[in-house]
Amino acid sequence: MRGHHTSPSLEQEAIVRSYDPVIMRRLLGFARPYKLAIVLALLALAVSTAGELVLPVMLQRAVDEHLLATHKRFDLKRSAELGRQEVDDRYTPGALESLLDANEIPYRRLENAIYVLESNAQRLSAAEQSRLREYGILDEHAYHVFPLTEVTREAAGDELIAESADTGAMPVDALSRLPEDRLRQLRAQDLDGLARVSTVFLGVLLLVLVFAFVQTYFTAYVGQAVMKDLRLRLFDHTVHQALRFLDHNPVGKIVTRLTNDVETINELFTQVLVNLIKDVAIMIGVVITLYLLNPRLATVTVLTLPPVIVLTLVFRLRAREAFRRVRHAISNVNAFLSEHISGMAIVQIFVKEERTARQFNRRNTDLLNANLGEMYVFATFRPLIDLLATTSIAVVLYFGARFYLGGVVTLGVLIAFLNLVRMFYRPVMDIAEKFNLLQSAMAGGERVFSVLDENRRIPDTGERRLTQPVRGEIVFENVSFQYVPGEPVLRGLSFRVNPGETVAIVGFTGAGKTTIANLLARLWDIDDGRILLDGIDIRQLALSELRSAVQPIQQDVFLFDDSVAENIRLGLPIDDQQVVEAARTAQADSFIRRLPHGYYTPLNEGATAISTGQRQLVAFARVLAHNPPVLIMDEATANIDTETELLIQQALKTVLAGRTALVIAHRISTIKHADRILVLTHGELVEEGTHHELLQRGGLYSTLYKFQYEGLAE
Repeated sequence: MRGHHTSPSLEQEAIVRSYDPVIMRRLLGFARPYKLAIVLALLALAVSTAGELVLPVMLQRAVDEHLLATHKRFDLKRSAELGRQEVDDRYTPGALESLLDANEIPYRRLENAIYVLESNAQRLSAAEQSRLREYGILDEHAYHVFPLTEVTREAAGDELIAESADTGAMPVDALSRLPEDRLRQLRAQDLDGLARVSTVFLGVLLLVLVFAFVQTYFTAYVGQAVMKDLRLRLFDHTVHQALRFLDHNPVGKIVTRLTNDVETINELFTQVLVNLIKDVAIMIGVVITLYLLNPRLATVTVLTLPPVIVLTLVFRLRAREAFRRVRHAISNVNAFLSEHISGMAIVQIFVKEERTARQFNRRNTDLLNANLGEMYVFATFRPLIDLLATTSIAVVLYFGARFYLGGVVTLGVLIAFLNLVRMFYRPVMDIAEKFNLLQSAMAGGERVFSVLDENRRIPDTGERRLTQPVRGEIVFENVSFQYVPGEPVLRGLSFRVNPGETVAIVGFTGAGKTTIANLLARLWDIDDGRILLDGIDIRQLALSELRSAVQPIQQDVFLFDDSVAENIRLGLPIDDQQVVEAARTAQADSFIRRLPHGYYTPLNEGATAISTGQRQLVAFARVLAHNPPVLIMDEATANIDTETELLIQQALKTVLAGRTALVIAHRISTIKHADRILVLTHGELVEEGTHHELLQRGGLYSTLYKFQYEGLAE
C-alpha cells in the first residue's frame, strides 16, 4: 500500500462537532461575494418579521378601538369636590388632565366628565386607577362615545347622557336595547374603522407574504451560489492535485465532500442562519410587544419561560449525542456496503452470503437503534414544549381574565397576548430542530475544509517552453523516488532515450516501471535527481506544456459517459474526419462502425458495453488524435486478446514512426522489437540492450523470457 487511509467511520466520528466559529467564518467567507443578496434577504426578513409581530397588535386595536370601543368616564364634578375638600390635590380637574397628558393618553371632555378609550386608560398605573376608583372619579361603568349628528342624536334618544359640539356619550349597556338600524347608525364610525383595519390587516398579510418570498428566494440563491462555488473550489482543488492526493483521499470520500457535505452547508444558509435570526427576532420582538401592550401581564407571562430555556439546553446536549450516534452508525453501514458490494464476487465465490448478511444485520440494527434514539429525543422534546406552551397560555388566560375583570387589561390585549404566546413557542421548536442542521453543517464544513486544506499540488511554476518541433529526448539523471517514506521505489536511476527511439522497460512487479511513466508526466514529483525533456528539466516546464508533449496509454482505461467520438476527441478541437483517422490508425475503426450509432454511440461510465480490448483501442485512438511527440505505453496491451494485439502491432509501426516511445510491459512479445530494452529490479537499472543481446547475456531478462515461454515458473 502507498499510504494509510483512515477508516470512514472513524473519520466521521472524529470530526462531528457542534458550533465552530472558525469554520463558520470560513463558510461566511464564501457568501461574501453575494453581500447584496444577503442584505436584501435580511431586509425582507426584517419587514416580514415586523409584519408578523404587528398583526396581533392590529387585532388588539380592532377589538379595543372598534369592535368593543368602550370608554372610561372620569367625573370632573367629583374631582372638583375632592379638590375643595383638600382630600387629594393630585386629582383636581386640571391635575387630572395633566396626568392624562403626561401619560400621552388622548381624551374627550364632555360637559363635566372626561371620556378615555378603555385601552388607553390602562396606561395609567394600577395604583392610579385604584385610587381614582376609590375617590369615585373613575366610573366603573363603560360608555360609548360617538360623533354627534342629527342622525346619531335621534338614534341615541333618551340614552344620550353627555355631549359637546360634535361628540356624544351614552352607556354601553343601552346599546343592547336599541333596534338594529339605530345601533348601526350609532356605530357607523366603528364599522368604518373595522373596515379600514381589515384592509390594512390584509395588506400587512400580503406584505408578509411578498417579503417572506423575497427572503426565501434570496437565501436560497445565496445557499445555491455558495454550494456552486464550494463545488467548483473543491473540484478545481482536486483536479490540480498530484496522485499522492488521491492516494490519501479515496474517490468515494471526495465525491461525498462534493455532494453530501456541500448540501449540508446549503442547509446552513437556506434553513439555519436566516431562520435562526428570524426565530430570535420573533422571540425578542414578542417579549417587547408584550411589555408594550401591558407590562403587568407581560411579567407574568415571561415568568413561565425559564423552564423552556432549561428544557432547550437539555435537549441540545441529548440531541448532540444522538446525532453523533446516528452519524457513526451511518458511517459503519456505508463502509460495510461499499466494501462488500465491491467485493461481491469474493463473497459469492467463498459462499459467505449468510455470514455477510449477519454482519450487515448487526450494523443495520445499530443504525436503527441510533435513529430510534434520536427520534426518542425529539419525541420527548416536542410534547414537553407543547405542554409548556399550553401551560403559558393557561397562565395568561387565568391572570388575564382576572386583570380583565379588574379593569387592568382589555379583551383585545388578552387576545393579543394569547396570539403572541403561541408565536413565541413556534420558534422554540424551530430552533431546537435547526440545531441538528447546524451541527451537520459544521461537520460538513470541517470535512470540506479538511480536503481544501490538504495541498499536494504539483508545483506549476515552470516558464520555459519546448522548442518546436519537440525532439523527444528523455534523460533520467540519478532519479530517486518513494511513495511512502522509508520505502524507496527508484534508487538513483539513470538512463537516456534518444529522439524517435522506442525503449521498452521490463521487470518484475514492483520494480518501478509504472512509476517511471508517472514521474515523466509529473503525476508525481521526484525526490532527488533530474528528469530532462529535450535538455530541459521538466520542473521548469508548465504542466500543460509537458503533458501536451508526453501522454500515456494506461493499462486501466477510463472512458467517460459520452460518445465514442468525444472519448477520442476529449475536448480537442478536431473534426470528425480526424477522429476517424485516429481510430483507423489504432485499428479501432472497424469495430466502432459496427456499434449501433457508430462514432456517436454513447458509452456509459467505464464503457462496459464494449470489451476490454476495444476500450484499449479507443484509448489508443485518443492518444493518437492528440498526437504527442512522446508516447508512453504502460501495459497498454496487457488486457487485449491475441487477435486485438495483432491489430495493435500492425498499427504500432505507423504510430511510433518519428515519435519517442516508452513501452512498459510484462509480455515480452510486445516489446522484443524495441530499439532498446531496460531491465529494472528494485528501482535500479540492471540490464540494457536489444532483445537478442539481453537473451545472450543470460541475465534477468533471459530469466523473464524463460518464465513466459519455457514454463519454468508461473
